[in-house]
Amino acid sequence: MHKTPFKPDSVQVLAFDIFGTVVDWHGSIKREVQALYPQVDAGAFALAWRAGYKPAMQRVMSGELGWTLIDDLHRLILNDLLAQFGLSHLSEAERGQLNRVWHRLDAWPDSVAGLTRLKSKYTICSLSNGNIGLLTDMAKRAGLPWDCVLSAEVFRAYKPDPAVYRGVAKVFDLDPSQVMLVAAHHDDLEGARACGLHTAYIERPLEMGASKLKDVSPQPGNDLHAVDLNALAEQLGC
Repeated sequence: MHKTPFKPDSVQVLAFDIFGTVVDWHGSIKREVQALYPQVDAGAFALAWRAGYKPAMQRVMSGELGWTLIDDLHRLILNDLLAQFGLSHLSEAERGQLNRVWHRLDAWPDSVAGLTRLKSKYTICSLSNGNIGLLTDMAKRAGLPWDCVLSAEVFRAYKPDPAVYRGVAKVFDLDPSQVMLVAAHHDDLEGARACGLHTAYIERPLEMGASKLKDVSPQPGNDLHAVDLNALAEQLGC
């Protein structure tokens, strides 16, 4: 789809990727696992858990599994990880509580202030593969001021399925060009652009932790590139 030229005033909705873009999944999981299980390499545990995310979604997209909430995929991945990290002794209750760490992720330091500024001019919503319950719990705990919580669960498809990107425009009865996806992942932004959305890249060099710094260099195609959400608000006149 040919994308229309970017005009900030033509955009009405900013849709946000969540894991890594708005919240610090690696640091949050590392801190909780370190506190609960100090014998475990908590940073490696967080990375291994996240590494299972795309392969687990692929099992659903291929038809091997039926439609599955991300909470349940996280639990499938966790069950496979526990023995690897010497935690196979955890009880069912302990496993369930650990799995819900994804509901307790901390926002990046700029996120709440940046989102609040952006909300003054635009409708802001999540657009995540995370399920609605997870995203709502996370927003409540972290103070994320969404106007609307949208999830892959609504569309029964995971990003980068076009149904998700086009779906957010349909929810608000807008043309895709009136929606901007904000994300820290170029593959997500590429999928949104292919559906006619505008895109803004947010630098999160520490998404994978200090030992695995991300390359956050600008890439062609994105309408905006910002170091954080406050900087994005500046660029959009909020």
